[in-house]
Formats: sequence, structure tokens, C-alpha cells
Amino acid sequence: MKAEGKPLVALGVTGCIGAYKATDILRRLQDRGLEIQPILTDSATHFVTPYVMQTLAGRKAITGLWDEPDRIEVEHIALSDAADLLLVAPATANIIAKFAHGIADDFLSTFYLSTESPVVIAPAMNSKMWRHPATRENVAVLEDRGVGFVNPGVGYLACGWEGEGRLAAVEDIIDAALYALRRKKSLAGKRVLISGGPTVEAIDSLRFITNRSSGKMAVALAWEAKARGAEVTLVLGPVGARVPQGVSAVRVRSAAEMKAVIEKDLVSADILVMAAAVADFRPTRAKDGKIRKEDGIPTIELERTEDILASISKHPDRPFIVGFAAESEEVRERG
Repeated sequence: MKAEGKPLVALGVTGCIGAYKATDILRRLQDRGLEIQPILTDSATHFVTPYVMQTLAGRKAITGLWDEPDRIEVEHIALSDAADLLLVAPATANIIAKFAHGIADDFLSTFYLSTESPVVIAPAMNSKMWRHPATRENVAVLEDRGVGFVNPGVGYLACGWEGEGRLAAVEDIIDAALYALRRKKSLAGKRVLISGGPTVEAIDSLRFITNRSSGKMAVALAWEAKARGAEVTLVLGPVGARVPQGVSAVRVRSAAEMKAVIEKDLVSADILVMAAAVADFRPTRAKDGKIRKEDGIPTIELERTEDILASISKHPDRPFIVGFAAESEEVRERG
């Protein structure tokens, strides 16, 4: 049923306009080294064809309980034994209701009842349908069973409405799928605090001193900690790096702001990872308003910022601490 050594994701696609994004989800999962088995409900075939999905996946798309199998076997049982994850994206209110109440009248709902693998659902529907008490109850039932949800985003919907209900960002869906595939939960029950990105220190109301940190290291560490079951908080300087779904983020600008947030959250943290590139210096006084050219070339006096890592390391109740050092020469010795 699957290639040796490659995790197999059963990708369920149901009938809504968001189904066109299933091809992108499929490709993104393949880029992560996963094998994909497409499963389309009858309604989904009105939005994306089985031919497209199976051409991309390199395996036959399943569209019904009565499809002719490649081998003599009960297909939904064989697939449930082989699949490492069931991802349904997009998921309509109808399929969520079927899963919640054990209705098995097509291949996807029957497969759900037979799989013991993790299940992740990315709903997409009209705002009223998403907020309806029946849908809310069905979602709660599935969450109680351990089903993961990538909640819909807010924006313009195909029906012309604007509100919550559109399919979540593809990146968030991929993140959720990869989290669910991670069997190793070595950090379950742990709280991890991670700093990342640069800090910026004001010169005047418009200008500041900073560095070239992208925040990507901290985001990667947050992703891994979350995948291992930790509760993760990112204390992030001003960067555009995307925060993984399920990770709390506190945005800060200056070294002083970062230090205050970390000290506040330190007591409840089990692990602190200082991956931020904190500015070593700041102007002694930031001018209110803009320094103007006609005022001449200013002299900017600098002072040291707080050494957050050194300060935290002396804390009597400090957690396990990992520190990063950025150096341009004698890297090992200075680090």
C-alpha cells in the first residue's frame, strides 16, 4: 500500500469550493517526503477531478466504496492498516457530522471508522454553518476523541459573505499534519519558552539600531518543540517569520521588553531557549520626533543593553537553559 520508509497520508477531499486547494496541499505534503492516497467524496469530484489528484499523487484516487480495487482485499481496511494519518482538507459540515455520529455511507466516512491513525480536519464552510450549534457540537465530539482541527480562517467566502469559514492557510494545514505524524512526544507536559528574532533600539521616533536576525531559528525550534508535545511560547522580535499554528507568540521590540516578558514567564517554563539576537547597545536617549538633517550630524551615545541570558542564568529558580552566541571570528572559543 505504501513505499518503504515513507509515511502515508490519506488525504480526504470533500465537496466545497476550497477543494481546489487540495492539489497544493498534496504537493506540499509530497515536498515533505510523504506519500499521499487521495480519497474524494462524490461531491468533491464536482470541484476537483480524480484524474488530477491521482496524476499528482502517483496512485489511484479513491472515489467510492464500490471502486474496483487493484488487489483482492477490503480496501478501506487495508488502507487503514497502511495509512499513518487521515487528513481531511477541506472538510464540510456534512463530513464532520458523519464522523461525529459514526455514519459510514461512503468511502471516506467508512475509512474514518476503521482507522486508528491520527486524524486532522480542516473545515471550510459558510460562516453560519460553522457557527451553527449542530456543527459546534460535532466539532466538540471529535475534539474529545482526539481529532485535531485546523480551524477556518476569516475572509471573503465563495458565497459572497465575509467572515469565519474559509479554509485555513495551506501552511497551517501542513504544520498540523506534520505535528500529528510525529510519534515522539518527548516534551509532552513541558512548557518551552523560546526567544527569537532581533531587538530594535530607538534612535528617534523613526530610526533605530538593529541586526540582521530573521527569527527562522527560533521558529524552527518552536515547531520542533510543539511537534514533541510541548506547550510553546515564542517571544519574538520584529520579524515577518510565520509563527507555527498552536504556538503562542508575544511580539516585542526592544531588549528591555524582551527581558520583561521572559522574566514574567520564566517561573512556569521548564526549558528556556535564547535564540534571539538581542542588540548589545542602545542609544542613551531616544529623541522624541525625528532628528532633522538641518540640525546637523548628530552624535549618538550608546549604552549596553541588558544581558538577558546572563541575568536569567543567575535566577535561583531558572529552568533548563539553552543559549546561542553569534560570532564572526574564533567562533568556538568565543561561543
